[in-house]
Amino acid sequence: MESEASREHPLRLVVIDDEPQIRRLLQLALESHDYQVVEAVNGRDGVLAVAQNRPEAVVLDLLLPDMSGVEVIRRIREWSEVPILVLSALGQEKEKVSALDAGADDYLTKPFGIEELLARIRVMLRRALRPAESPHFRSGTLEVDLSARRLWVKGEELHLTATEYALLRLFVRHAGKVLTHRQILQEVWGPKSVEQTHYLRVYIGRLRDKIEAEPAQPLLLLTEPGVGYRLALLD
Repeated sequence: MESEASREHPLRLVVIDDEPQIRRLLQLALESHDYQVVEAVNGRDGVLAVAQNRPEAVVLDLLLPDMSGVEVIRRIREWSEVPILVLSALGQEKEKVSALDAGADDYLTKPFGIEELLARIRVMLRRALRPAESPHFRSGTLEVDLSARRLWVKGEELHLTATEYALLRLFVRHAGKVLTHRQILQEVWGPKSVEQTHYLRVYIGRLRDKIEAEPAQPLLLLTEPGVGYRLALLD
């Protein structure tokens, strides 16, 4: 996929939200940073806008007049892997998790700051523009070679247990994306373990002890409270 810098045309985003004030805010903020914005006021029109415009990313409100944002995500994911950022109201933790489980990449809770919105979009685009299926990964001081099953922190090779490595590999494959507790547990421990969040807390702690300079203040493996974890994409 071509790099962001090499594109001749502005990156196109589809904004799906039924609130005129929010759409106007997003349009002004995004267009002032050279994004092209296509608006949709409900889920049906939003799915159609994504199909017709083939955007680089989607910004989606979870509360829509005709269908839930989660259903919009499911419909888009039937044929597209476009990055999706969901907007949720305070107290919508369950819906937020459902959206991520359905295939959303990230979320913002209203009210949100424009700079945070732009940063989340940049991370999603950066992740989407990475070379597909590359076995080599780097974020900050962490380097991973998935083909050789080896990793280094600050140039020093580290050794992980089989479960620790399976967990790290999952985060590397989805770097920059929020993964819910259920997604992680199902992938690493299997579908019968999706409620065993204590497994996850223990192994996240072990992994942080090995890859973080200060495990109590992680920079790489970040907690999304009440939702899950993400592996940060650092320069």
